[in-house]
Order: sequence, then structure tokens, then C-alpha cells
Amino acid sequence: MEPRDVGVSVEAIQAGQRFSGDSALNRAVISRCIRRDAEAFGLLVDQYQARVYGFVRRMVPNADDAEDIAQEVFVRAFQNIHRFDGRASLATWLFKIAGNLCIDRARRQKRRPEEVPLAAGPAADGSELEAPDRRWDPESRAVALEMHEAVERAVAGLSEKLRSVLLLYDLEELSYDEIAAVAGIPVGTVKSRLFLARARIQDALNDYMEAGAEK
Repeated sequence: MEPRDVGVSVEAIQAGQRFSGDSALNRAVISRCIRRDAEAFGLLVDQYQARVYGFVRRMVPNADDAEDIAQEVFVRAFQNIHRFDGRASLATWLFKIAGNLCIDRARRQKRRPEEVPLAAGPAADGSELEAPDRRWDPESRAVALEMHEAVERAVAGLSEKLRSVLLLYDLEELSYDEIAAVAGIPVGTVKSRLFLARARIQDALNDYMEAGAEK
């Protein structure tokens, strides 16, 4: 079912109105995109590109590859926007495209992912991540940095299927139902993958703590 054009102008959005997943503004932009309105699609890209890139960057170890994939997400979206039926949010639909492209890349690479900083790039909302508290003493900062690096390694060591569910839930704050739509799996599978991802990270951190205690 094609989203109905509710008569909201692109100019209204350019004037500063923010549009969300089920808003009249969003439906108007989608309707214009279906009619191949490049200006309207540019507004859609502006709205979602930071979140899409942030997700892809944490799935892909190389920044250049992540940028290429993020661009491909919007190319695919523009080519297939007529298939968007509005039953899921637009963000969910874009994350599904992004997740599939990341998994396809991993299959082509046929190797484990390298270390990927969780803090790479801007936060999901486009804001800059906060700097560490400089009031900490050097020893505390060093311990915190080591722990952060241990978490990064643990997350990077997860399979793409487990890592994507973890990132979508913890960083993008999608619901179980939304993640199920992105990944094309039942909600129960989402919950089990999230549990497994957290369990494996905890195991990795326990190993790290035990190794540190033996030093």
C-alpha cells in the first residue's frame, strides 16, 4: 500500500520541522520519493544517514567500507522505496537493508571481523560522544580504558547475527518487534540472540578480569 500524500510540503521540512517514523511529514516525503522526487529523498537521507552509518560502522571494521555500505543502503532504498508499505517504521526498513548488506559483506570476506571501536563516529542521534571525565586520576582512566577495549574486542568477536541484534537493541534502542522485522526472525529468536550476545560478552570480560588478577 502506497503511503498517502497528506499535502505537507518539502519546504515545510526544510524550514526545520523534524519528521519521525509515522508522522504526516514522513508520509509526505515517502510519497514524493515514490514519485522519484530526488529533493525529497535528499531530506530522507539527511534525516537517517547518521543512524545508518553509526550502525554499519559498528558492524564493519573498515571506515571506508562502512561509508560505501551506508551509501549503498540509500541507493537500494531509493530503488525500492515503492515497496515500502509503512507497516514497519522507515528506520526499521533502512536498518534491515543495512544489516543484509553487512552480512553479505561478511560472507564475501569469509573471515572474522577485526576490532571495531564502539565509539567510532557520532552517536546515533548525531551528537558527539562525551569526552571522559578529566577529573579521574591516571590509574582510574587507564583501568577504564582497558575495560572499554575489552568490551570492544568482545563485541567485535561476536557473529554478525548476534552483534547486529545487540547493537540494534542497546545502541539504537529498537524494540524486540522492530529488531525482528529488521532481521526477519521471530521475536523469540531476537531475545535468545540478545541473551547469547550478552552471555558471550560477559564470558569474555570474566576471562579478561581473571587474566588481570593473575598478573
